[in-house]
Amino acid sequence: MDALVKKRIQADFQERMNQDELENCMRCGFCLPSCPTYIQSGYDETQSPRGRIALMKGIVMGDIEPDGNIEQTLNECLGCRACEPACPAGVNYGQLLEEARDIFSKHKPYKLSTRIIRKTVFDNLFPYQGRMENLTSLLGLYQKSGLQKLTRTIGFMKLFPESLATMEKVLPEAPRQKEMKTRPAYYKSLNSTIATVAFFKGCLMDTMFMETNKATIELLQKVGCEIAVPDTQNCCGALHGHAGEKMKAKELAKKNIIAFEKVQADFIITNAGGCGAFLHDYYHLLEDDPEWAERAASFAAKIKDITAILVELGFHQLPLTLPAQVVTYQDSCHLRNVQKTFEQPRLLLKSIGGIEYAEMKNADRCCGSAGIYNLVHTELSMKHLDYKMEQVQDTAATTIVTTNPGCLLQMKLGIEREGLSGEVRAVHIVDLLLEAVSDR
Repeated sequence: MDALVKKRIQADFQERMNQDELENCMRCGFCLPSCPTYIQSGYDETQSPRGRIALMKGIVMGDIEPDGNIEQTLNECLGCRACEPACPAGVNYGQLLEEARDIFSKHKPYKLSTRIIRKTVFDNLFPYQGRMENLTSLLGLYQKSGLQKLTRTIGFMKLFPESLATMEKVLPEAPRQKEMKTRPAYYKSLNSTIATVAFFKGCLMDTMFMETNKATIELLQKVGCEIAVPDTQNCCGALHGHAGEKMKAKELAKKNIIAFEKVQADFIITNAGGCGAFLHDYYHLLEDDPEWAERAASFAAKIKDITAILVELGFHQLPLTLPAQVVTYQDSCHLRNVQKTFEQPRLLLKSIGGIEYAEMKNADRCCGSAGIYNLVHTELSMKHLDYKMEQVQDTAATTIVTTNPGCLLQMKLGIEREGLSGEVRAVHIVDLLLEAVSDR
């Protein structure tokens, strides 16, 4: 990183970073026990929230130069935001982190291959749901044509890193393209209507995890919801926001706000903790835009996780039963730390007859998925996953429940890595609750 680039980064830090927020950090250390990277690093201060804030502040004050080591430290943060509930001063660490990453990304001289990958993923794939559907269809063709079996038989997957090869095993069966393209935009309640809601269907959730989206709608219908699914909605922008693509995230946010403003709904329901948290943070993403700030705040105020509305509407009071099994729950970091939703999933699980619920130690600690963290920081991610699987095995659980697609794939990956396939399963809470409904 040459001197001119460093000067530009520092100038952007001084202009864009919220100095009041930086000053709010009292360096009290309450965040330290909650930070997975700090613990995993062996208590390296630069891997803690207050350490990273100190680095940001140092750049702003001109005490230190921005360099590749600082950028790496910021990028190695999981972004789980567990430090925020622990902070007595209420520092919005996640917002500082995203701003700092965006500044570094803006000035980073990415090599050509990286630029191509970033442009393909962030500009030409996730913003277009039709392309996501086409990609999922190709995955389905790979799974159903015999090609998947062939690649495994000849050992082709051994050419890839172990984690990627294992991830290929745990991907869900992809739906057919016709299924993805032929769904209604409105669903009636199955009982007397109590609420009218809009459903944020997401990118991966509405393609690779389409069955979970269908289950979500069925549960909402059962508790008296009429559901609108705006067809002009798009990716929430979370991956963009976390990876230093803030302007693209803002574009996606504005499109979603427009799409949902056309629907007169009491709430906007999500079933992916990461998406829900980023949608909830639209008020911050667009707070400096006079045209959009109020609209973003109104949108964000309607965001509600599926587990929260199910509890509000009494789903846990229905007769719910499952075959005997031990169930544990892995918190979605952003669902817990940003949307403050953690009691509701547990209440729903404990209301199911026939099962034994076992609370996992440190269920609120990040599993290491963290968006695409397990792809770009694989070794670190696997260390977090190994710790998580130790806690799972201590519960003797046969079913691990999550509320986010990334967490779900990560837990499936952990099951494979530990050789527990066939003994333990990982499932989205929506799918488990639908299994438990006795009148299906």
